[in-house]
Amino acid sequence: MPSIASNYLYSFIALLAVSTLLVGAFSYYTSTLRAIPEIEQLKNILDYVVAKGNELLTLAITTNATVSIVVQLPSSIGHQQYWIQVRNDTSNAWLEGALGLIEEGRTTYKVYFPGEASTSGHYISGYGPALLECYMNGSVPQLNLDYQED
Repeated sequence: MPSIASNYLYSFIALLAVSTLLVGAFSYYTSTLRAIPEIEQLKNILDYVVAKGNELLTLAITTNATVSIVVQLPSSIGHQQYWIQVRNDTSNAWLEGALGLIEEGRTTYKVYFPGEASTSGHYISGYGPALLECYMNGSVPQLNLDYQED
């Protein structure tokens, strides 16, 4: 008789372990499925801001004027805050962004501007619309990203 009870106990422990593994795997899978659309929305926002910035760069270069535009962006993606910032090096300018807080070493997504530009500024979601401003700084266009001042 005691051997039958111990078999039931071992079966119950094995069933409990397998159930725990399955629940963990399914919860990880659902969180991954939830993150994919959020990343796609972030990439769409980056593409949209780069398109608006490219319009401003073209207009500033051709007219040699200061131009600015207010860009309405979502206050969050899913339930997460996001950030974007414009950066440049000696040959390229790009817009990068990520979900969450600005941290060094975080996985970021980049979209490059087609031409050379000097850039500065960042935007964190939830603080109102973004402001893109572009003007000529000598022969190089300057593109700034900031918050709209009320």
